Amino acid sequence: MRSLQSSVFLALILTITLLRQGYAQSTTDWTKEKAAAWYNNMTWLNSLQAKPSETIDQQEFAKQYHANKAGWDKAFAFLRDTDFTKLRVGKYPIDDDNVYATISEGPPREMSNTKWEAHHTYNDIHFVVKGKEQIGVMPVAGAKVNEDYNSTKDIGFYTIDNGSFYVAEPGIFFIATPKQAHNPSNKVEGYDGVKKVVVKVKAAM
Repeated sequence: MRSLQSSVFLALILTITLLRQGYAQSTTDWTKEKAAAWYNNMTWLNSLQAKPSETIDQQEFAKQYHANKAGWDKAFAFLRDTDFTKLRVGKYPIDDDNVYATISEGPPREMSNTKWEAHHTYNDIHFVVKGKEQIGVMPVAGAKVNEDYNSTKDIGFYTIDNGSFYVAEPGIFFIATPKQAHNPSNKVEGYDGVKKVVVKVKAAM
């Protein structure tokens, strides 16, 4: 009996150790070189035929992806398999509160350096399906807070002067982790209507 109890106890300790090792690797063991090698393999796209933006923080994305691989895989599968011309504006569950999408459509706004936002609980995938918009992506560290983080809405607002902006259009997607402030939905001359998808993936804390 004692032998059986000892075996069960040792098995439990081994399982916990392996889980801890796996968790540590997924969240802390990503050098820039290791992250770049994994990222450039592109298997994480899950066969999505779209180009990732050059703004993606490869090292932080690697950490976030491996801490919630099932969630990210479902997010990319949703973008891969969905005909967005048939979906109306609204919120679409993908994996309970782990992954969900919001679809919006309307005129873009005029650019403002006070409209930078960042989240704590979720990563964002920004995916334009019709039209063009400008989206800013910058590190949130050091940004001036102009509206404190609201945990209920998972959002805080910042002011960033001289931020970098990029054109978001069909075929290109942007990822903003909690370490990045972003400023989406800004007008591109000649495009008065934009339809886009934002997929929210639960972030590793």
